[in-house]
Amino acid sequence: MKRIISLTVLNRPGVLNRITNLFSKRNYNIESISVGLSEIEDVSRITCVVQVENESIIEQITKQLNKQIDVLKVVDITDQSIVSRELALIKVPTLPNNRNEIYSLIEPFRASVVDVSKESIVIQITGESEKIEAFIELIKPYGIKELARTGTTAFPRGMQLQSNSQKFSIV
Repeated sequence: MKRIISLTVLNRPGVLNRITNLFSKRNYNIESISVGLSEIEDVSRITCVVQVENESIIEQITKQLNKQIDVLKVVDITDQSIVSRELALIKVPTLPNNRNEIYSLIEPFRASVVDVSKESIVIQITGESEKIEAFIELIKPYGIKELARTGTTAFPRGMQLQSNSQKFSIV
């Protein structure tokens, strides 16, 4: 089962390495990981998507992550109402005769063309992973020269969790 774990961590060297090592030592695969600064200075948010066999494994991972130095909060947000997004850049080869066909696929997905050359276009698409997967499947018959994806980033909708500034203090 796919699980989404949200972590808030102190923005210090080595934190990400310690977290990823925790997963690899226990032979758990990280499907995607997204890291960036949060709304609080010197605090980063990490979103991990992991594939696990059962609930007890995710509980074990959460407990182990909570023990890590510089980890402030760990939440499995999978079963909450969340906002999640991913970004993909896709370079597709084009010919004058198929360019209009490709553009007709881009519009319904609210994607955009961010670069055009004689031989190819680069498409940017954002949304939930399933939307990006669906778009990639539609565009595959035209060929994909290059593909880069950010991985999922997410947090709970509305007021499900208190503001992180109220949940922990930075020493």
